[in-house]
Amino acid sequence: REGKLPPTSKLAPVQDAPIVHPRRSGPLTVAIVGSGPAAMYAADELLTQQGVRVNVFEKLPTPYGLVRAGVAPDHQNTKRVTTLFDRIVALPGFTFYLNVEVGTDVTHDELLTHHHAVLYAVGAPDDRRLDIDGVGLPGTATATEVVAWYNGHPDFADLRVDLGGERVVVIGNGNVALDVARILATDPDALAGTDIADHALAALRASQVQEVLIAARRGPAASAFTLPELIGLTSTCEVVLDATDHERVLADLARETDPLTRNKLEVLSKLGDASGPITRPRIRLAYQLTPQRV
Repeated sequence: REGKLPPTSKLAPVQDAPIVHPRRSGPLTVAIVGSGPAAMYAADELLTQQGVRVNVFEKLPTPYGLVRAGVAPDHQNTKRVTTLFDRIVALPGFTFYLNVEVGTDVTHDELLTHHHAVLYAVGAPDDRRLDIDGVGLPGTATATEVVAWYNGHPDFADLRVDLGGERVVVIGNGNVALDVARILATDPDALAGTDIADHALAALRASQVQEVLIAARRGPAASAFTLPELIGLTSTCEVVLDATDHERVLADLARETDPLTRNKLEVLSKLGDASGPITRPRIRLAYQLTPQRV
């Protein structure tokens, strides 16, 4: 209807912002700390405004955050988003400051002295650790550490990832858990053509792991991974269930009405039997397991 205002989002309501009195004059200049996807999309949005300059500060010598250090090396299609980021970097008014850590090389107050605003887009670098006995013992690591290790993050190049045993247990069954399991179970020759870190590839070539167990506390219908990630896993690795978990899948499938969840359960229902012989590294999905100690 004429004169009617467009609806506002209930998820992101428009709020009045306090008036900012900048410490400097001239073109609006914004510092962005971090260079991952959130930082790059923020820079792109800011640079659509006339006369705005953006300076991006990244503590690593390479940009783009989790796109480079968090996406699995065999997911090159996902990493192609960096071509968009490269175009943002080439925009007038964009400047990169790599290998500069805010808080060490430059302070927040120093950034404010030379910018009208500072935007922090550094993400959440710390893991949420389980409150069980044995966390932190040799042979244990968090998903963030392992992912950074095989992606070549300089802070984790010396991480000791013990692959000398026949079984690795991954607690949790989200997409990152499936990524870690897939990398550990994939033929290293298939990873050689990716951008996996050299030290990780060498460790995988020497790996003695025969089974990666993905342990979930809830049942199959509550699996946290997405359907595309599950399909990708089953197309590249041998994935199995034991008889009890297969029965759980069928029971959930019989009563589940959500179409997307049913699709995941149907894929799970077709997985192989864990009682069969292990002829190559495989992945076993397990349900209703609560970790008590390491």
